[in-house]
Amino acid sequence: MKGSRRIKIIGLFMIICLMIQLVSACGTSGESNKHKKMYVEVITKSTTSAYWKTTFAGANAAGTEYNLELSFDGPSNEEDYERQNQMIRDAIDRGVDAIVFSAIDYNANAEAINAAVEKGIKVVVIDSDVNSDLVSCRISTDNYKAGQMVGEAVLSGTEPSLQVGIVNFDKNSENGQKREKGFRDYVANNERVNIVSSINVNSTIEEAKAATIQMLKENPQINIVVTLNEWTSLGVGYAVQELKLKDKTRVVAFDSNVVSVGMLETGEVDALIVQNPYAMGYLGVEYAWMLLKGEKVKETHIDTTTTLITRENMYNPENQKVLFPFD
Repeated sequence: MKGSRRIKIIGLFMIICLMIQLVSACGTSGESNKHKKMYVEVITKSTTSAYWKTTFAGANAAGTEYNLELSFDGPSNEEDYERQNQMIRDAIDRGVDAIVFSAIDYNANAEAINAAVEKGIKVVVIDSDVNSDLVSCRISTDNYKAGQMVGEAVLSGTEPSLQVGIVNFDKNSENGQKREKGFRDYVANNERVNIVSSINVNSTIEEAKAATIQMLKENPQINIVVTLNEWTSLGVGYAVQELKLKDKTRVVAFDSNVVSVGMLETGEVDALIVQNPYAMGYLGVEYAWMLLKGEKVKETHIDTTTTLITRENMYNPENQKVLFPFD
């Protein structure tokens, strides 16, 4: 009897110890989850251009400020929407808390984004929109207004006749289409303007250069070229350089990097419409954090600044900050 009683006491003691360990483990787990960093994935059109590197810098600054775990991804070119969709699916599988996203294809990226939201992931769109009503917030350039700024720059010239060639990027990217529409609407009723040719190319320097050279050779009357993103701007600039047309052809381009600013100085480019990718990256992550904290977002559409920069105003201190945000 004594042995049996002793065994019961030891068994009871072991059960109590096990319960204490379980309670302790639960408490530790709860404390760990309480301090776990929220995970935000930033998926953009690509990762290699100066524009996207600046976007990532802004996102990283917000991630540091709000103590978030961030990852950055994007396809190798700005036409590969299928790769973007796979990145979204991978992010869902990893259990991210939020996605900050710039769409390559307004329609073709929609299903994957909807799937992410349906899994409870918060989605903030930056730069280029996607056809989804489930997105929490959109942060971008007012692309229609930016296109009108292109029109303003075109009409600022003194040429009596403005023979225009347009070099745009992917037709399925909403921001490029809005920019072109803004430009066309702005110049539509001006008798000086004649749009001679309009082409769409992949967002690569090589393709934009080759297509621009062909366009200018086939239409030698063109004396204005309008182009609407970073890669096409560089391609157009190199085409004008190769054909030695900088004194005969004005170029109104988009975005800035060291090369395009150099072209502005030397004359291959005459004006740059410069966006604010740093602000897009920063605000995209900041708003993702706000949504994850359960805060109500008052503004669901936020426009970031856009600046028209020419050779005449490029050395102004404020414009130098726009052209070289890290200096």
